[in-house]
Amino acid sequence: MVWGALASRRVGVRIDPATLAFFDPETRQLLRTRPNPQQIIGLRGARPAGPPPQPSTDPVRVQRRASNSGVVMVAWQKVALGRVHAGKTVTSTVSETELAIECDDGLRAIRRTNDHPVTRIKGHRSRKVALDG
Repeated sequence: MVWGALASRRVGVRIDPATLAFFDPETRQLLRTRPNPQQIIGLRGARPAGPPPQPSTDPVRVQRRASNSGVVMVAWQKVALGRVHAGKTVTSTVSETELAIECDDGLRAIRRTNDHPVTRIKGHRSRKVALDG
């Protein structure tokens, strides 16, 4: 749920027929969007909405853990780094046009092939299989 991620922040909510947009009221930067549950009829203190909040255009820094074949996925785009990077955590800077991936052997700049937004900042830890015995 959105409340845990934004629990300590002051946010504004824009209610549209299909979505709820959570934004920073000072900068009007879009923080999260969620489907509208249609249970908003009894809201008190609601005011007419201003202009829709805009997502930030600043580059986003994310971390990803390379698979056992050395592949990472950032913003729905797979990038093969090579087997020497298998299992390592890399940092990537995602802008509108490119991915800049910081590896042990230097910085790699890759052109983006889609416009999907970044939805996760941290990569997953490796999962260990529990052995019964």
